[in-house]
Amino acid sequence: MALFLGSYANKVDRKGRVSVPAQFRAALAGQVFNGIVAFPSFKEPAIEAFSESDMARLAESLEQLDQFSQEREDLSLIFADSLQIGFDGEGRVVLPQAFADHAGITDTALFVSAVDHFQIWSPDTYARKKNGARERLQSRGATLRVRPSGSFNGPGSNGPGFSGPGSPTGAGPTGAR
Repeated sequence: MALFLGSYANKVDRKGRVSVPAQFRAALAGQVFNGIVAFPSFKEPAIEAFSESDMARLAESLEQLDQFSQEREDLSLIFADSLQIGFDGEGRVVLPQAFADHAGITDTALFVSAVDHFQIWSPDTYARKKNGARERLQSRGATLRVRPSGSFNGPGSNGPGFSGPGSPTGAGPTGAR
């Protein structure tokens, strides 16, 4: 799994080309495809960008859903809307106009970590989202439990912060044995 950290704003040229941050390209190094797989987010006015191998993980997750279920059909739109976008010799990608329009990106693109992938936003739109998220986190007094080392998304993982059968503690959801 690639790990992406940070946020970076880069100019979009008149041909729709934008440089992917060097740190993000480094996280993608070693992939068979020298670029990203991108699609318009179905949750946000942003572009989602994954490595090819992480898109394969998404496909595996989708395959776990019932073959003709509405949820599977709806989520399969991710793949119908996805494009492989290769890096040029300078580490740039060409943002498809429909993707840029969806995200409201004109002259500047903001690359934002989403941990195992990244998103591409209009800087103004992301600033509003970020401020709203900070307010929600503060009002809830949100915290994040740190999982034991080596337990991140491994086989048999029960998800973030869950202590249950098969987890390192072996306790159920209530902590009882």
